[in-house]
Amino acid sequence: MKGTYDKAFENIIRLQVMSILMANEQSDFNGFKEMMEVSDGNLSTHLRTLERLEYIMVEKSFVGRKPKTNYWATVKGRQAFLEHLNYLEYLIKEHKG
Repeated sequence: MKGTYDKAFENIIRLQVMSILMANEQSDFNGFKEMMEVSDGNLSTHLRTLERLEYIMVEKSFVGRKPKTNYWATVKGRQAFLEHLNYLEYLIKEHKG
Protein backbone atom coordinates (compact mmCIF):
# COMPACT_ATOMS: atom_id res chain seq x y z
CA MET A 1 0.00 0.00 0.00
CA LYS A 2 1.40 3.39 -1.01
CA GLY A 3 0.00 5.51 1.86
CA THR A 4 -0.27 9.28 1.90
CA TYR A 5 2.39 11.87 2.63
CA ASP A 6 1.30 14.26 5.41
CA LYS A 7 3.09 17.62 5.77
CA ALA A 8 2.10 17.71 9.46
CA PHE A 9 4.76 15.09 10.11
CA GLU A 10 7.58 16.91 8.31
CA ASN A 11 8.52 18.41 11.65
CA ILE A 12 10.46 16.07 13.94
CA ILE A 13 8.66 17.25 17.08
CA ARG A 14 5.21 16.49 15.65
CA LEU A 15 6.52 13.16 14.36
CA GLN A 16 7.85 12.34 17.85
CA VAL A 17 4.60 13.39 19.57
CA MET A 18 2.53 11.13 17.34
CA SER A 19 5.02 8.28 17.71
CA ILE A 20 4.75 8.54 21.49
CA LEU A 21 0.96 8.67 21.35
CA MET A 22 0.80 5.68 18.99
CA ALA A 23 2.88 3.63 21.45
CA ASN A 24 1.09 4.90 24.57
CA GLU A 25 -2.58 5.56 25.13
CA GLN A 26 -1.80 9.05 26.42
CA SER A 27 0.97 11.33 27.58
CA ASP A 28 1.10 14.51 29.57
CA PHE A 29 3.01 17.69 28.75
CA ASN A 30 5.86 16.95 31.16
CA GLY A 31 6.16 13.42 29.82
CA PHE A 32 6.69 14.76 26.32
CA LYS A 33 9.24 17.27 27.58
CA GLU A 34 11.25 14.58 29.38
CA MET A 35 11.25 12.17 26.43
CA MET A 36 11.92 14.77 23.76
CA GLU A 37 14.09 17.34 25.57
CA VAL A 38 12.38 20.37 24.01
CA SER A 39 11.41 23.77 25.40
CA ASP A 40 7.91 24.45 26.71
CA GLY A 41 7.22 27.01 23.98
CA ASN A 42 8.44 24.81 21.14
CA LEU A 43 6.45 21.80 22.37
CA SER A 44 3.31 23.90 22.94
CA THR A 45 3.43 25.27 19.40
CA HIS A 46 3.59 21.82 17.84
CA LEU A 47 0.94 20.36 20.13
CA ARG A 48 -1.40 23.20 19.14
CA THR A 49 -0.76 22.46 15.47
CA LEU A 50 -1.69 18.79 15.97
CA GLU A 51 -4.74 19.83 17.97
CA ARG A 52 -5.88 22.23 15.21
CA LEU A 53 -5.57 19.40 12.70
CA GLU A 54 -7.69 17.27 15.07
CA TYR A 55 -4.89 14.70 15.27
CA ILE A 56 -4.76 14.91 19.07
CA MET A 57 -7.20 15.60 21.90
CA VAL A 58 -6.30 17.67 24.94
CA GLU A 59 -7.65 17.51 28.47
CA LYS A 60 -6.61 20.05 31.08
CA SER A 61 -7.13 19.35 34.77
CA PHE A 62 -5.63 20.04 38.15
CA VAL A 63 -3.85 17.61 40.45
CA GLY A 64 -4.06 19.41 43.76
CA ARG A 65 -3.14 22.94 42.76
CA LYS A 66 -0.92 21.94 39.85
CA PRO A 67 -2.22 22.02 36.29
CA LYS A 68 -1.93 18.81 34.28
CA THR A 69 -2.47 18.54 30.54
CA ASN A 70 -3.01 15.12 28.96
CA TYR A 71 -2.94 14.31 25.25
CA TRP A 72 -4.41 11.44 23.20
CA ALA A 73 -4.22 10.63 19.51
CA THR A 74 -7.61 10.83 17.79
CA VAL A 75 -8.84 8.26 15.29
CA LYS A 76 -8.17 10.83 12.56
CA GLY A 77 -4.64 11.39 13.88
CA ARG A 78 -3.90 7.67 14.13
CA GLN A 79 -5.10 7.13 10.57
CA ALA A 80 -3.07 10.05 9.22
CA PHE A 81 0.05 8.85 11.02
CA LEU A 82 -0.32 5.27 9.78
CA GLU A 83 -0.90 6.54 6.22
CA HIS A 84 2.27 8.63 6.53
CA LEU A 85 4.26 5.62 7.78
CA ASN A 86 2.90 3.53 4.89
CA TYR A 87 4.06 6.23 2.48
CA LEU A 88 7.56 6.23 4.00
CA GLU A 89 7.72 2.42 3.81
CA TYR A 90 6.61 2.61 0.16
CA LEU A 91 9.40 5.09 -0.59
CA ILE A 92 12.00 2.88 1.07
CA LYS A 93 10.86 -0.23 -0.82
CA GLU A 94 10.62 1.59 -4.16
CA HIS A 95 14.09 3.07 -3.89
CA LYS A 96 15.91 0.07 -2.49
CA GLY A 97 19.18 -0.74 -4.23
